[in-house]
Amino acid sequence: MPESLLLASGLQFGFSNSTLSGLVICAVLGLLSIASWATMVSKFRFLSKVRQSNANFQHSLGESLHPLSIFQLRERHERSPMYHIYNAGCRELCFHLLGIDEPDATFAKRMKGAGRISPAAMSAVHEAMDRAVGEAALKMESRMSIVATALSGAPFLGLLGTVWGVMDSFGGIATSNGDTTLRALAPGLAAALLTTVVGLLVAIPSMFGYNFLVAKIRDQITRLDSFAADFGSILERLFVDHRHGQDTLPSLGSLGSPSLPAAFSSAPGVGMSMSAEPQIAARRQ
Repeated sequence: MPESLLLASGLQFGFSNSTLSGLVICAVLGLLSIASWATMVSKFRFLSKVRQSNANFQHSLGESLHPLSIFQLRERHERSPMYHIYNAGCRELCFHLLGIDEPDATFAKRMKGAGRISPAAMSAVHEAMDRAVGEAALKMESRMSIVATALSGAPFLGLLGTVWGVMDSFGGIATSNGDTTLRALAPGLAAALLTTVVGLLVAIPSMFGYNFLVAKIRDQITRLDSFAADFGSILERLFVDHRHGQDTLPSLGSLGSPSLPAAFSSAPGVGMSMSAEPQIAARRQ
């Protein structure tokens, strides 16, 4: 007989002889399995969207002429955690530069003559981006405790059902006419072992899914940390003066006017990316 048929017949035999306590534990394990699978599927889809959204945002940032171009034009990438880190840093920077945290009609003109910020003010920009990284990490890690509970709790619930079933089985034999043959013990033991099997069927997929998702989440958080550090370094080199606090920034004239976004596409092939930061500094000098 095929193993699948043996397993099916064994589970069927166990269910048919299971006690009320065993059925209750199996029902709890079933609900835990549904919750775990739903969480794993939704989290996988969420992380896939995050990865794609971050890639789209990085492409837009790489095509821009200036680090603040996306912020100035109010281009939105709401599903991208990197965008929220970028936006948090830009808002904090503009607050210290201009006293506002949102671009307005005079944003470009005011930025052309803006002075630089102090290293202490730049620390606040770094802290704002770090908070955004933390918020993104919490969002990505949310509900993972459901999968962890299924992973760690299901085997113990199954073991509880098995021990309980064995006690019921031996208790029934003790109060019967003394028949201790294997045929007499088989129904009770099969019902007792059923909960352990169900518990393992819940825990094993949860273990693989949890490890896979945790690796994906850690990878995304590492990328967010790297982006915050790299973008913060670019902002610090462009907007922080460690020697003179009132130097103007002639390079900010390349921002143009917020009402003329076409200015950003008038020079194809000239983009801003993390690797192009030395070129930005050269243009400023």
